[in-house]
Order: sequence, then structure tokens, then C-alpha cells
Amino acid sequence: MNNFDFYNPTHIVFGQNRLNELDKLVPAKARVMVLYGGGSVKQHGTLDKVLSGLGDRCVVEFGGIEPNPKFETLMAAVAVVKEQQIDFLLAVGGGSVMDGTKFVALAAKTESEPYKMLFHGFKPVPAKEALPLGCIATLPATGSEMNSAGVITFNKQKFPFACPLVFPKFSFLDPDLTLTLPKEQIANGVADAFVHVIEQYLTQPTDAKVQERMAEGVLKTLIEDGPVTYRDNSDMAARKNFIWSATNALNGLIGRGVPQDWSTHMIGHEMTALFGIAHGRTLAIILPHLLRVRKNHKRDKLLQFAERVWDITEGTDEQKIDRAIDNTEAFFNSLDIVTSISHYGIDDEGINALIGNMEKMGLTALSETRDLTLEDVRNILEAAK
Repeated sequence: MNNFDFYNPTHIVFGQNRLNELDKLVPAKARVMVLYGGGSVKQHGTLDKVLSGLGDRCVVEFGGIEPNPKFETLMAAVAVVKEQQIDFLLAVGGGSVMDGTKFVALAAKTESEPYKMLFHGFKPVPAKEALPLGCIATLPATGSEMNSAGVITFNKQKFPFACPLVFPKFSFLDPDLTLTLPKEQIANGVADAFVHVIEQYLTQPTDAKVQERMAEGVLKTLIEDGPVTYRDNSDMAARKNFIWSATNALNGLIGRGVPQDWSTHMIGHEMTALFGIAHGRTLAIILPHLLRVRKNHKRDKLLQFAERVWDITEGTDEQKIDRAIDNTEAFFNSLDIVTSISHYGIDDEGINALIGNMEKMGLTALSETRDLTLEDVRNILEAAK
């Protein structure tokens, strides 16, 4: 296990019927901007509950934050923040709304060229100040409710950013707020959370026993309760476990002191940017084919994954690994996610465009060992046809 620091100050408010506690967590005299995406938070009454919880505070609404939030939209929010002298941000939605709100929190305190915050990757943005923010999560998937990172679309490409100043002060995880989600979004959320764990776990051997056992526990929980939540909207016990799994998949704990990959995400980001495929779905498409191409490179951890996560104990090592990858693909398929790029209309021209985008972004040496090349990416995409 490598040396590491761990810091996570977010106050999690987990459980049903807890939005009445919002008043205690937002400063009494705050001027609040409530940020959200499409009309679903209005349509299903979530926004009304939030506004009621904020009482008589000055509140400004900003809707229309897109999936894969656009820089231009967020800068429009920044303009309103400055005009209305907003001093607290409240994100109501899924990962895109939460990511976008984090960017607004930083950009509102940046005097010039805020787009440059997107060019640091996951190295912390060198900001000195950000607006405080809270989150009310309506879509479990990204873990953005308990971390300090986000992904923004700029010039039709997706850019990650991170800064400890944008850890949410608090996040509400109320399973009732997720009951109106379309099944497809549940499937995407399960896949997203699953691959978040894989990117931090399925790398090279470590002796980080606590992180690895926690990662394996989250994976097994997603395997057990993700499909149940997808099929049965009334199973609240499964839904709660799914929601908490998604948060723990990317709150920083399982990734401390261990190598991390993120190749699947980098390829998936460009699929979303170019073809508009939902983020979680792109990860499910790419991961099984990446694991087959990188099977020898990840052999030791794949064997551990097979034995500890999928409980595969019989057969040769090669057979165990193959079954584990096949089981992973079948898991995504059980959520009605098709794991073939041709299904989404991506042909040879699309593959070339995707690889060209990655080259422009400098994504030419990926994985935890920095040896996954664009030729490897091409092989993965060819295998995914």
C-alpha cells in the first residue's frame, strides 16, 4: 500500500423523508441558487419540497443543466450568481447537475478565463476560493455527492476537474427521490458505479487489504441489488444498498493508496462526446472488451476478481478469468445494456474519430501503468463491434 492522505468533509444525510432537515444545513441568511437539469424535478414535486425546505431565504432557480453539462450553460449560471450576489449553491439532480454546480462554485470566484480550470485533469485546480455548495441527489451513479471532482463538456470534449474546495458541505441521499427515474437511468447508474470501483480495484496487485475488501463488497452489492432495483421499483432495501454503493464507489476511500486505471472512462468520455451515448452505458460497452484485450496485463487481479467477487473457484486460472469477464458482460446485459458498439451506430469512421479525439486530448498513454496506447484502444473498439 502506497502512502496517502484521505480527506472527505461531506456530511451525508441518508434515508427517507429527511428533506425537512435542509433548513438546518443551509446558512440562515444565505442567498441560494438552486441548480437543476430538465423538468423532472418540477414535474415530480422534488423542487417544491426543496424550496419549502429553504423557508424564507432568498432563492434563485437555474434550470437546464444538460447531461454532460456544457461550459456555456454553466457560465450563464455564473453570470446570474454574480448579478444576484448568490453565496450558496444547491444542486438538485444527478451527477451532471452536481458536477456543473461544482464548476459554477469555482468559476464564480475566478476573475478571468475559468475554462483553464479544465486543463488540470484530476490534479487539483489551483483555486483559492469557491462558493459553498450542497447536493440533493436524485440519481445514484457518479458519487459526485461525496467527492471533489467533476466532468464538464467544453468544445465538444469532456474535461475532468478536481478541487478540495468543492466537496459538498452536505448531500441528501433520499431513496424516495429516485423512485421516478426511468429504468434506463437506473441501469446506467448501476453500470457507472460498478466501473468506478473496477477502475480503482482491477489494476495491479497490492497489499491494501482494507481498500480491496471494501471494493469487493461494493461490487458484490451492486451485482446483488443493482438488477433488483432495475426490475423492482418497490424494493426499498435493494434501492438503499444501491444508492450507498454508488456513493462509496467514488468517495475516495477505496482508491487511497492503490494504483488506479481510468482507461475505460477516458474512452467512454469520448464516446459520449461524439455519439451522445449515456456515460454509464459507454463504460459497460467498453469494460468487458478492454479486460479481454488487457487480460495478460491484469492477470493477477482478474483472478482475484473471479474468485472473490464472482465466487469462481473451479477450473484453470485462464478459465476463471474468462468466466469472470463473461459474467461481467452478462451482468451489464441483465440491465438491458447492449455491449456492442455497432448497436449504437459506431462504425470504422466513428472509431477513427474517437481515436482522433483522444489523440487531440493527449490521451495516448493510459492505464495504471501508462502503457495502454491508442493502438490498444483501436483493438478494444474493434473487439467491441
